Amino acid sequence: MKEGLFVSILIGLTGWGDHDSLYMEKGATRRKLEVYSSHFPVVEVDSAFYAIQTPSNYEKWVSQTPKDFSFVIKAHQSMTGHDRSTMTNQQAKELFKAYIDSIQPVIQAKKLNAILFQFPPWFDLNQKHIQKLRKIKSLMPDLPLALEFRNQSWFKDENRSATLQFMKEEGWIHSICDEPQAEEGSVPLVLESTSDLKTLVRFHGRNVHGWNRNGRDDWREVRFLYDYNETELKEWVSNIKQLQKDTKEITVLFNNNSGGHAAGNAKQLIELLNITYDNLNPKQMDIFHF
Repeated sequence: MKEGLFVSILIGLTGWGDHDSLYMEKGATRRKLEVYSSHFPVVEVDSAFYAIQTPSNYEKWVSQTPKDFSFVIKAHQSMTGHDRSTMTNQQAKELFKAYIDSIQPVIQAKKLNAILFQFPPWFDLNQKHIQKLRKIKSLMPDLPLALEFRNQSWFKDENRSATLQFMKEEGWIHSICDEPQAEEGSVPLVLESTSDLKTLVRFHGRNVHGWNRNGRDDWREVRFLYDYNETELKEWVSNIKQLQKDTKEITVLFNNNSGGHAAGNAKQLIELLNITYDNLNPKQMDIFHF
């Protein structure tokens, strides 16, 4: 990767299936991940949240991407408590083992960027939830785990320093959010790394009116409907400069795709940061279609 001032900044999208602007050429929709990885060096595997994927799926995805490509893989919803299920210690051990076994092809290929634990809005700051975070670390001690909150209590003024210190001591990578400020269901921008090796930044858009529409049929389409303007992205050029003082690698993921804006915003930020990625998949023409 060639860069100007910036080093080890990986910019990509959450998922590779829905970004229509990337797949305009003939035959591109039949090989989406291959085409995606000719544009970006990293992707988030969102499907792992809904189902623990098979190792064969990961083997396929590893084979379709270049050597230096990496995956941020979401933790399954039962690992974060989204499904509100309860389990014994033995069941938890079996669940986490199944998940770790599933992602072995990514680990073995050295393409694991991080495992993202994004907790639900009701996961507030209390002793039970602190113990849950410690338990997760004990079940996945040698893997890069990123932590993203959805409840403001963790970052209220009186708790912010202690939360960040806890994350540093426990080895959690901070997943920093750019998102609307919409009461308890969102978190403020906390521009601080908790790992000197890696930091995540996830762009959810700033659609404050659509953020808390959970439960409605169109909530996903409305919640992430946002197109960042150039001024907003330039703010992040400064923010990334600040983060670089404390961390060696910054992974940026755009999640604002319900209106198809994520890919364009990501490319705009790459341009603003003056980054050129050299080790992507080659862009290929389908020679059988003209």
